[in-house]
Amino acid sequence: MTSHMIHRQAASTLPEIVSGRGIELIDSAGKTYLDACGGAAVSCLGHGHPAITASLAAQAHKIAYAHTSFFTNRPAEALADCLAAAAPGDLDHVYFAGSGSEAVEAALKMARQYHVENGQASRTHVISRRLSYHGNTLGALSVSGNPFRRAPYEPLLFPATFIDACHAYRNALPGETPEAYGVRTASLLEAAILRHEPRTVMAFIAETVVGATGGAIPPAPGYFSEIRRICDRYGVLLVLDEVMCGAGRTGTFLSCEQDGIIPDIVTLAKGLGAGYQPIGATLCTRRIYDAIIGGDGAFRHGQTYSAHALCCAAALAVQDVVDNENLLARVATSGHYLHGRLAERFADHVATGDIRGRGLLQAIEFVADRTTKRPFPAQLGLAARIKAEAFSRGLLVYPGPAAADGTTGDHVLLAPPYIATDAELDSVVDLLGAAVDAALASVRALAA
Repeated sequence: MTSHMIHRQAASTLPEIVSGRGIELIDSAGKTYLDACGGAAVSCLGHGHPAITASLAAQAHKIAYAHTSFFTNRPAEALADCLAAAAPGDLDHVYFAGSGSEAVEAALKMARQYHVENGQASRTHVISRRLSYHGNTLGALSVSGNPFRRAPYEPLLFPATFIDACHAYRNALPGETPEAYGVRTASLLEAAILRHEPRTVMAFIAETVVGATGGAIPPAPGYFSEIRRICDRYGVLLVLDEVMCGAGRTGTFLSCEQDGIIPDIVTLAKGLGAGYQPIGATLCTRRIYDAIIGGDGAFRHGQTYSAHALCCAAALAVQDVVDNENLLARVATSGHYLHGRLAERFADHVATGDIRGRGLLQAIEFVADRTTKRPFPAQLGLAARIKAEAFSRGLLVYPGPAAADGTTGDHVLLAPPYIATDAELDSVVDLLGAAVDAALASVRALAA
């Protein structure tokens, strides 16, 4: 049967998904899959949660959509109140978008307008990090340090400066303490600001825990405290992208809470709506909001589906479930358990380079040589092979091919739902172990 959809891979034939329950998905042939990655860290509450589906049905009977130039709506107002209360400090103003990419676009525009309203229109430059991914829209892609995703669109992207990510496994010096490494790596931001002149730098954007491109890379101790100090010293806004690692994924509402800092602007998506509806959010501090509203009087940005009532109702129901079922504490506990099980199965594995993560965002980076940390050749596609082997066994994992330097370095990312039981996490690790071994066998057969 010919499909008229533009699929991600035109040559592939995908099974049709028909239903889901808990952390399982079921296709039209009746095959069941353990969803150990939530798609792309999206389905944080699994599938078919009755409280969320009931909330969607109730809101659909009231109003699905009304444009924000005419009306506000109760789900959007209630969700904004909820996020403002959950976020640390005075991150208490919220702009709703339709995705993580859109939330990052809004954050960049918000940062720019803040400086314009403060009479610093010369601040136009953004500093980001290598091994980062902030979205597929042109603005978000411009500040993403993912060479593969950038390559076809490079002539369309605005200039940005990229510094090294905080990646201790790859970049720490022999004998260097984690704290010393964090401070040294943060100093790269100050050097980049000074190269461009502080009066021209608008913002520094970073994922608190690096997601898809690097594979669940947590910051070194003290790294973000030093980043915060540098940004404050030079009047540069700190924008944290928590599209993947936020909304409870690492055991606190915002992952940066565990680093003891508050950004000027933070973006959320994925786990915010748990896949029940598409939604993203950009939160800013009172200082940012007051400068914009006290200047122009309005944030100079708008999107047709911003604050969509049905999307906000779904996200609000998700937050209620997370709160009512005490899932942040569960994520912290389950994250430790999953990391420990991965270490038991893979720490001594011949191809394991690093096991890392925070909360229920965990990854394994695979290497051809554990002593030198040499990655497998990119053309072998090890991560994609692991995904395929896992898929054939009924396990969904999220592969990445760039954890070492942006072009090589295979990793597999796990982001299971917050509701996953220890027994289900055991099954994830067992199935992943079989998939990794099978994928490595196929790679060795090619090399023979």
